[in-house]
Amino acid sequence: MSATEPEDIHSGTAGASARREHERRHANREKRVRAKHPRVGGLMLAVGDAPTHETVWARGAGGEEHVAKFLAKYLNADVIMLHDRGIPRSRANIDHIAIASSGVWVIDSKRYKGKVAVSNPLFGHAKLTINGRDKSKLIEGLAKQVALVKAVMAEVAPDVPVHGALCFVDSDLPAFGTLTFKSFPLLYPKRLAKRINAGGPLAADQARSLATELALRFPSA
Repeated sequence: MSATEPEDIHSGTAGASARREHERRHANREKRVRAKHPRVGGLMLAVGDAPTHETVWARGAGGEEHVAKFLAKYLNADVIMLHDRGIPRSRANIDHIAIASSGVWVIDSKRYKGKVAVSNPLFGHAKLTINGRDKSKLIEGLAKQVALVKAVMAEVAPDVPVHGALCFVDSDLPAFGTLTFKSFPLLYPKRLAKRINAGGPLAADQARSLATELALRFPSA
């Protein structure tokens, strides 16, 4: 059974804000090209490749949509999902928040090609790499999001645990075991769902109340 989306809670749409940003950038580029080249602008747009700063938003939106789809498939029916949540006074957003008996989960979707690895050298700092490139800063965004949710939970339900996770699409994670980086797990959607589904102290009525509060504090982006 899939995770719930209560009628009285605006669950949001996964990837919506990233999809809008992609469409905005695409429309602006099309307008510029057609204005500069009125006769052949359409042809140039048809045969030319979109720039990375544009396509990255569509790819990110697709990743969020993929994660939401698979979590809905594997999560227990009593898990409440909030997608694409805005952060007050910030242009950033939280991809997904799950409210389950195991606690509140802050989930950051990542869509990258290549092997995901974590190195812990004897000297120096731990490093997260994807396809050989240093992506350690990815965890900073998640840590900030978790801190924001923890601040809200400290006010309304300080005893409820708050977890964070990076959820990967199209990446190569180890077949066995779980990578962690700075205490956060790096997971595929199915493995993440298994952790969210684990039992915990949060009752169904309390979960709904917390979901309502979190949806107000972090409205749809």
